[in-house]
Amino acid sequence: MARHLARLAMLALLAAPLAALAQTQSLTYRCTAKDGKRYYGSTIPKQCMGQPIEQLNARGLVVKRIDAEGDEKDRAAKDEELAKKREIAAASKEESRRNRALLATYTSEKDIEEARRRALAENQKTTLEVQLRIEGIKKDQARLTKELEFYQGKNKPPAKLTEEITNFAIDIKAQEGLLVALKRDVATINAKYDDDKRRYTDLTRASAATRK
Repeated sequence: MARHLARLAMLALLAAPLAALAQTQSLTYRCTAKDGKRYYGSTIPKQCMGQPIEQLNARGLVVKRIDAEGDEKDRAAKDEELAKKREIAAASKEESRRNRALLATYTSEKDIEEARRRALAENQKTTLEVQLRIEGIKKDQARLTKELEFYQGKNKPPAKLTEEITNFAIDIKAQEGLLVALKRDVATINAKYDDDKRRYTDLTRASAATRK
């Protein structure tokens, strides 16, 4: 009797994979295509590509749903989330690098103010040099313009003379543009050192609080 039961159990174990295989092979795919019609097939019908698909067993019951568009959206959302995480990680790494560089550059807030003073002084020096250069060019331009007046109503002025006057006008315009940029840089310099000072204060306070 025991041998008979054991034999039946063995046959059941052998039959189980075959039954599962038969059930898998009898699965049917179904979808409603873009044309509004329903399509069936033992493999996914081409009309179902990109559409939600239902997988049916031999009894016609839905055993699985496949949403190609939904899966694609999920993948896109996961890729976007991963990209944001990488962006945040990169920003955090860059901020840490900037903080280390800041603490390595300055030993006190006084150092920051001294660096600001030097930067502003260099800007002022360059500004004065440009202003003097503009004044010099304008003097040369005025001299040539007066020389040009000599030819008014008489002979045609030399081509070199008119060319030099034109070049002086171009130079003045370029130097005046540089002067505007230098004056704008004053605000940029102050903003930079204001930010350095704020970050330095926050970092040193945080470090002091951690040591307590």
